[in-house]
Amino acid sequence: MNIPVTKKPVTKKIIRRFLTYLRPYKVLFLVAIIGMIGYSAVDTFVFMQLQPLIDNSLNTGNYNYLKLAAYFVVPLFLLRGVFNFMGTYTLEYVGTKIVMTMRQELFDKYIHLPTEFHDHTSSGALISKIIYDTEQIRNAAGKALLTLVREGALVIGLLAVMFYYSWQLSLIFLFIGPIVALIVTYVSKRFRKVSKAIQAAMGSLTSSIEQAVKGHKVVLMHDGQALESKRFSQRNNQNRQQTMKLVTSQILSVSSIQIIASIALAVVLFVASTPTMVEKLTIGVFMNVLVCMIMLLKPLKMLTTVNTEFQKGMAACASIFEILDNEDEEDKGEIEIARASGALAFKDVSFTYPTKNEPALKNVSFEVKPGQTIALVGRSGSGKSTMSNLLTRFYAPSSGVIELDGHNIQDIKLRSLRKQFALVSQQVTLFNDTIANNIAYGKQEQVTREQIERASDIAHVTDFVAKQSQGFDTLIGENGLMLSGGQRQRIAIARAILADAPILILDEATSALDTESEKFIQNALDELQKSRTSIVVAHRLSTIESADLILVVEDGQIIESGSHHDLLNADGMYAQLHKMQFAG
Repeated sequence: MNIPVTKKPVTKKIIRRFLTYLRPYKVLFLVAIIGMIGYSAVDTFVFMQLQPLIDNSLNTGNYNYLKLAAYFVVPLFLLRGVFNFMGTYTLEYVGTKIVMTMRQELFDKYIHLPTEFHDHTSSGALISKIIYDTEQIRNAAGKALLTLVREGALVIGLLAVMFYYSWQLSLIFLFIGPIVALIVTYVSKRFRKVSKAIQAAMGSLTSSIEQAVKGHKVVLMHDGQALESKRFSQRNNQNRQQTMKLVTSQILSVSSIQIIASIALAVVLFVASTPTMVEKLTIGVFMNVLVCMIMLLKPLKMLTTVNTEFQKGMAACASIFEILDNEDEEDKGEIEIARASGALAFKDVSFTYPTKNEPALKNVSFEVKPGQTIALVGRSGSGKSTMSNLLTRFYAPSSGVIELDGHNIQDIKLRSLRKQFALVSQQVTLFNDTIANNIAYGKQEQVTREQIERASDIAHVTDFVAKQSQGFDTLIGENGLMLSGGQRQRIAIARAILADAPILILDEATSALDTESEKFIQNALDELQKSRTSIVVAHRLSTIESADLILVVEDGQIIESGSHHDLLNADGMYAQLHKMQFAG
């Protein structure tokens, strides 16, 4: 699911918010402004010398002014180069700093947003924002602002020179100003609308790539190459179409302004040819005004073109601010727990996922004493994993209370709460790092290599690490693609062992292991569970026969509870599941 494109117009509020990112660099920004204005001032000064060069030197045969001009050409252009460096480099530096800050803010926001947000937002769209959208802002803060100030200063300078020499002719050229302003206003709205559509299309494109790459084996096995290629082609073409709309708007706006400017220039030439004006104009004045008018066409074109980049940048700002304005994961807890004893209680807990109508849990109640092992069994989708999600506060109950050591978990500080749990899920997440760093994730600075190896021995990770060329320092690739499913799960178990939390949540922790490995690890987990509270979600009933309490979950409700033998004797759903698994 893509992030919805905002329909709010780009307002002064968004621009003001964007400008707050410039505040830490206001001195550098001032240097950049001085450089850009200085660059245009040198150009304006050079054009201003055209009239005296013609009237006072070439026309009169006095070439001293021409010789004097020759001495100043190189120093002037050296000064122009210095101003150009000041403006361009400094502004680019500020632009890249702003983008770096925004990317960091976005990344930090991503990792602090609630689980619900990530459940309903495609990772491709989020990646597109942090890569593509921020680049549009860099263009707006760098290239667009550079052109806006430098070419704007040149336009003002050229107009000043024209008015200085002939305000009558220059006045005609100013009549195009309101028309140009109307065109720019209309086109700006168009640019913003199309830019937002491009950002949405880019997010969709990124999602398509991500899905195809991550699901490469599924694509190959199910002969889905043609389907994925067609899907990507459609999204790719949609992105191209939106880009072409932007290009068309840009070309038409530039062409329109140039045609209007050429009409103004034609009128100036016509007026200059009238007897009244001919008597007042010298060759130098006429040439100076004419050259300035011709030179105005280029900066006017660039100012119109740069409007595209500016509007794209502001549209990207609106999109990014929309993400940044999302609330972080809620944490109103004030209680700090050093190490919990492990007493847990669900008291009449109900929960409905935000996008669902039917509740995932309905009035669930049970208690777990410190050190006990409780097992949750039932069909897929019955609500077992939802309970572990509620325990770790990935979601909050719709009603009812969950307690840890007698405290409502909503009253416990989030970081403190999650330190009490070690989670091993059937969906193992590993990072493109070494085996050792994956086991010690989040604790790299707090544990020794000996502790990592001890946890690895218990989880039977050492067995396959010994066969790796770099041992524990072997890189395992993205999400552990260099390892088998069983090896990945063993690393996740070693990570949980190293965490040494008072409560273990094992959500199908041995599902990817072969029978022999499962036997070894189950023995290790049994030993580990003696000193802590354990919540075991399992399909294989053989792994939970020794649990202190087994809860059978169906449609979000606990329909049976008791020990393994009690439930078999009750001849209910647990007994049926047991017969099905051990029918052979």
